[in-house]
Amino acid sequence: MMAVSKKVCLLGDFGVGKTSLVRRFVYDLFDDRYLSTIGVKVSRKTVIVPNHEDMAEMTMMLWDLAGSEEFDRIRASYLRGTAGAILVCDLTRPSTLESLDSYLRDLASISPQAHIVVAGNKNDLLEQRQVSAAQIEAFAAKNHYPWYLTSARNGEEVESLFRHLGRVMLA
Repeated sequence: MMAVSKKVCLLGDFGVGKTSLVRRFVYDLFDDRYLSTIGVKVSRKTVIVPNHEDMAEMTMMLWDLAGSEEFDRIRASYLRGTAGAILVCDLTRPSTLESLDSYLRDLASISPQAHIVVAGNKNDLLEQRQVSAAQIEAFAAKNHYPWYLTSARNGEEVESLFRHLGRVMLA
């Protein structure tokens, strides 16, 4: 079995749930206390993913990047060498979907070969929801990206999201 390591960046505004998605995927945990990421936090998880007729052991190095204007200046250095990225928006805050274009531009200018998946997070908060599946789909479709509606709180589609990215990074 082939063993590979891939760098994955999570991009999106503050409070969209990037850290919670990583915690759910890596540790199967959720904590609803908000802890703002300062700079970058790197986590790691090894998964088995299909690779043509075989399987591969992929170590995903998950770079959880702070989502703030102050961080914009240094984000470029963290994006170098990115094989995959998850663009995360908060389904309760429409502005977080609109800002994904700027993260996408940053990533495309530094790591244009990176594979991208879009996550509309906080899908469990139905009462507060202000972004529709159709809006996420429209954003993803114009860029030809796969998309998921996720919930770090209950784990909905989190594993599928990361595993999908793992498969396309090997393709």
